[in-house]
Amino acid sequence: MSKDVDAKIRRVLDANFNRVKEGLRVCEDVCRFVYDDRRLARVFKETRHTVTALMGRFSRSRMIDSRDVAGDVGRGSTPSEMARRNVEDILFANLQRAKESIRVLEEFAKLSSKSAALGFKQARYRLYRAEQALMRKF
Repeated sequence: MSKDVDAKIRRVLDANFNRVKEGLRVCEDVCRFVYDDRRLARVFKETRHTVTALMGRFSRSRMIDSRDVAGDVGRGSTPSEMARRNVEDILFANLQRAKESIRVLEEFAKLSSKSAALGFKQARYRLYRAEQALMRKF
């Protein structure tokens, strides 16, 4: 791959790594502080740590160097992102964000680390199970 394509892939990895960690932290905090659910809070925390460990296979400094915050064509917010009715909306929006971002990391990891891709897939399925547990609460 060319250097330009490599830099663009690093941007994808960086954006989705940040997005998944942010989403999982929100889910963890809602389960911990709002619902006092130790088990689900731990699932989100452990998943966040798993994703961080898997991303250790990629150069974090090179990903950060590849950022183009000012030139990012998708950095604006949509109306749905700004509309939350309650804590459940916040929780489920962030859970969806995390699942989607892990899927992106899984797909792009296939280019260089099949074992990382498998780890991301396992993390994504862990979130599917957590989502089922959350749905039973409501």
